[in-house]
Amino acid sequence: MDEVPSPAAVPTSALVPAQQSVCPRCHAPVRPEYYFCPNCGAKLTEAPLGTGIVDQLLLYAFSLVLPWIAYLAITKWQGIRYLRSPDSRARQMGLIALILIIASSIVFFWMTYIWVEQFMQSLSSQLGGIGA
Repeated sequence: MDEVPSPAAVPTSALVPAQQSVCPRCHAPVRPEYYFCPNCGAKLTEAPLGTGIVDQLLLYAFSLVLPWIAYLAITKWQGIRYLRSPDSRARQMGLIALILIIASSIVFFWMTYIWVEQFMQSLSSQLGGIGA
């Protein structure tokens, strides 16, 4: 018959889970792989950036349309986080997103300039017709 050791016979280091720390806010025990404290919800670490095809498409699409929505959501653009990532694939995604946002911005400002020029010409011709 197998004998179960008594709690006094088990070393205390075997009772404590390995690699466990505490939440800086509520001091509850948390595991190193947690991104948020399960007790209070405090942010413990940054989640890794996604590099899948869906993540790429969303980042690139947002980089293309950001100038068109007048930079209202610039704080939501994740390209900088991707550029600063230690992961080479994420950095490559960030570089592509940066190139896309610069190209899209140039097109946006060029089209705005053309539109303003055409508007000013039509306004000038309308005002010229009134004075004649």
